Amino acid sequence: MRLHVHHSTVYRYESEVARSTQYLRLTPRDSSRQRVIRWELRVPVPATRSTDPYGNVLHVLTAELPHRELLIEVEGVVEVDDTPLEEADGLPPMIFLRPSALADADAAMRAFARDETAAEASLPNAERAWRLMERLRERMAFLTGSTDTCTTAAEAFAAGQGVCQDFTHVILGCLRELGIPARYASGYLLTDREGHVASHAWAEIWTGTHWSGLDVANGVAADGQHLKLAVGLDYLDACPVRGVRSGGGGEQMEARALVRLADQ
Repeated sequence: MRLHVHHSTVYRYESEVARSTQYLRLTPRDSSRQRVIRWELRVPVPATRSTDPYGNVLHVLTAELPHRELLIEVEGVVEVDDTPLEEADGLPPMIFLRPSALADADAAMRAFARDETAAEASLPNAERAWRLMERLRERMAFLTGSTDTCTTAAEAFAAGQGVCQDFTHVILGCLRELGIPARYASGYLLTDREGHVASHAWAEIWTGTHWSGLDVANGVAADGQHLKLAVGLDYLDACPVRGVRSGGGGEQMEARALVRLADQ
């Protein structure tokens, strides 16, 4: 299906910011399951485009004039196949067994991950991940506002609640504990659920031949309703907007994302 996205992020500061730099992973790339029809990044000053170590499209936006507000927008259309499978993209899957700041497993998560039968251990990676997801959804509740972007997998698991980012971090830590390469995916979700945020996160599991998307927060495979922006070890590698600034005092950030079926 073809998905149309409009996503805006605005920062407002208490006082003038002397200089700021934003790292933007807001541009999807073509893959075996999605094709970019058109995409536009709208920023107040030109941004430098490059590719980060995970192959994501990275724009670096540096605003060197004093400012009290910064608006970043993207708008475009992407065709996404209705399959959770994606071909290997050149990165060795074993990279995604490495520890990471937000997805590391603690003792409780390690025990939870290894609490499986011998029969489950002999199953393919994707099926083991699915069964782990089902158990995790019994253990954790989805609760908006219960965590923030700095919450670790261990903290969310101990609290027994979180949002899509937390569900993804927890399953990543558990799967890596089992020796299954797994990575964080950020992007957008087409949904008719009232109040659901269109910006989304899910996991991708290495099957041995392909990456398989698993939306743990919703308990489904990542299909044609999931448009991917970036991948990484955790949120810090794949978040859409992340930056630093000099001055400005306190800030308010407002983000709005709208995803709908595109006109054919």
